[in-house]
Amino acid sequence: MAQIRRLGPVHHLRSDASMFVLRYRRGRLTRSGRGQAFFFLPHSASIAEVPVDDREMSLSFRSRTSDYQEITAQGVITFRVKDPRRLADRVDFTIDLKNGVLLRQPLEKLALLFSQVAEQRARAWVASVPLRRALAEGPATLRHEIQLAYREERALEDLGLEVVSVRISSVRPAAETERALEAPAREQIQQQADEATFARRANAVEKERAIQENELQTQVELARRQEELIAQKGLNTQREATEEATAARITSEGKAERGRIESLAATEALRLRADAEAHGVTVRGDAEASALRAAEEVRTAAEKARMEAVRDVPANVLLALAAQALAGKLEKIEHLTLGEPALAPALTRLLEAGTSHLGKE
Repeated sequence: MAQIRRLGPVHHLRSDASMFVLRYRRGRLTRSGRGQAFFFLPHSASIAEVPVDDREMSLSFRSRTSDYQEITAQGVITFRVKDPRRLADRVDFTIDLKNGVLLRQPLEKLALLFSQVAEQRARAWVASVPLRRALAEGPATLRHEIQLAYREERALEDLGLEVVSVRISSVRPAAETERALEAPAREQIQQQADEATFARRANAVEKERAIQENELQTQVELARRQEELIAQKGLNTQREATEEATAARITSEGKAERGRIESLAATEALRLRADAEAHGVTVRGDAEASALRAAEEVRTAAEKARMEAVRDVPANVLLALAAQALAGKLEKIEHLTLGEPALAPALTRLLEAGTSHLGKE
């Protein structure tokens, strides 16, 4: 807006650099240019001020698609005056010589022109496509269509106007239609979220089941091993009891047989001595020899019977008996030397068996 100062009958005008001023006197253009400053007589002058900077205007319109759905498009159009003299000839930009404001509303006329050209082309395209395509391709396609419409519009060129840029910010349907379009996508997202939750729960249940199966298998294995241990302990106890009973039986039988043999030998010796004394024969040496032979035969028979009795006894039981007999005669063994190397392992086992048997007693 130009600034006008009154200095008596003369006025002084000063305009901004973005304003193109045209001064007319008696119907002729006498002065023009940007950022003018001059004196003039108001009764003989007419002044027009045309803005030559970039101007922005909002664009908003409603239209129906080919499937009868209403959409709303919004954007911004930037334009400028390329030829202010030509525009001043076609549109009234005269200012009030008292305060410097425009007498008419030329910028509103220009905005109406730009919006009508853009809406005409945009509505034609929107009416030719369905709603989903208009929403998907709307901003880019509308911008392209509007730019084509401005380039093809001869009125803009005649007025000396130029379009700088076209921006479409949004293309939206009605609120009810928008909610209906959002519903499938929202349901799909919710379904995916539910599936993810179910998958997470199923994975947790599967892992819990695997852990429980592992614990159950561990318990079964422990129970099986405990059962084997109990069975083995029972077998060991039974075998130990059997071996101890067998050893006790053999010991008692040996003692009884030894006593019987000694009793028979003593009886036979007494009989022989009695017979000799009855005949008055000195057969002391022969009788004692016969008695000894008889006792030896009885002892040999008893030993044979004892061997027959222990023939089926396990080797470890025999080693235990031998160790018992050896332990009764020997108190301490410090060194063991054998002539034959083959007997050393057997005697060593015999000594170990005797030592373990003494430890039990």
